[in-house]
Amino acid sequence: MGVTEPSPYQSSGVDTSAGDKAVELMKSAVLASHSSRVIGGVGGFAGLYDASFLSSYRHPILATSTDGVGTKVAIAQAMDVHDTIGWDLVGMVVDDIVVVGATPLFMTDYIACGRVVPDRIADIVRGIAEAASSCGVSLVGGETAEHPGLLGVDDYDVAGAATGVVESDDMLDPSRVQAGDVVIAVASSGLHSNGFSLVRKIVADQGWDLHATRPEFSRELGLELLEPTMLYTSAMLTLLDAHPGALHMLSHVTGGGLAQNLSRVLPPGMAVDIDRSTWTPPAVMQVLAEAGGFDLAHVEDTWNMGVGMVALVDSQNAPAVIQSLQESGHRAWQVGAVEKAGATATEGSVTSAKGVEGGAVRLVGTYADSSSASS
Repeated sequence: MGVTEPSPYQSSGVDTSAGDKAVELMKSAVLASHSSRVIGGVGGFAGLYDASFLSSYRHPILATSTDGVGTKVAIAQAMDVHDTIGWDLVGMVVDDIVVVGATPLFMTDYIACGRVVPDRIADIVRGIAEAASSCGVSLVGGETAEHPGLLGVDDYDVAGAATGVVESDDMLDPSRVQAGDVVIAVASSGLHSNGFSLVRKIVADQGWDLHATRPEFSRELGLELLEPTMLYTSAMLTLLDAHPGALHMLSHVTGGGLAQNLSRVLPPGMAVDIDRSTWTPPAVMQVLAEAGGFDLAHVEDTWNMGVGMVALVDSQNAPAVIQSLQESGHRAWQVGAVEKAGATATEGSVTSAKGVEGGAVRLVGTYADSSSASS
């Protein structure tokens, strides 16, 4: 039997057969994420979703979000661990949608790589599908693009987009926030997927081995850094259903840190002082900050400092909201209250972020059990 000559496309560095194998490997995980509203299977030109249920809405508002994972993928590539990145992607996309009170419905993904390695691509997509499924979201389609000559053979990047729906009357927005509302923090699982350019610089400057187990952690440093993003959608939807009207606004703490992301969802003229003494930042952030020569206050606009989501609720319902979040498996606690902004309340505060002029937010006090934080 003669040897089959590679096609011109294969000679250029693109292997379509590897892509087909990757699809076969990921197919069962993707199908497992599908709800009864998904039409068709895997491999179509477009993902199809039956939206006839929207007729039951009086005034449905669609919500959409798109994002990536950033340079955290470089850690995954260095560790050759690819099944957690999908959880990060889903968290960055889907949890932005629930912030407005919307229920995420479906999601698509995009992976660009220098070379399709079927097992690697399947691991990434499997993680996306499993994370989406855990939030009740269907992964209805995606694309893997091979870019030889543009990306290194083992390099890749991921992105995703999701769509959700909310009844117009139930949509959360800053206008609902009032003076006296309680600010409830919901714990992160670690770094999530923000600020990894600084993380990678500190690791490189220190000459740390990602495969070594540091004394502060019970596992390899790289695995500590890859801890997947906490997913909040299911807990927030439960909260919205169980306590209608109690939740006035949410803020997903991603790039820019706690103060910037909270400011975005406060109306102008309102202010919040976040009390650092109510929690201790995760050890991974303390170790990295100390190694980089930073006070914790100096990295608050880069990392989430241990708070992944913030809920603004009326004071009467605050205890019930905290209990509901805890019953959903999340650690939640009060970190402040909303007040009308005054001259002193806005001094040193963040008052705008990402083009939004919002309320005034500052972090005050010293972190609990941490000597490296500053006021």
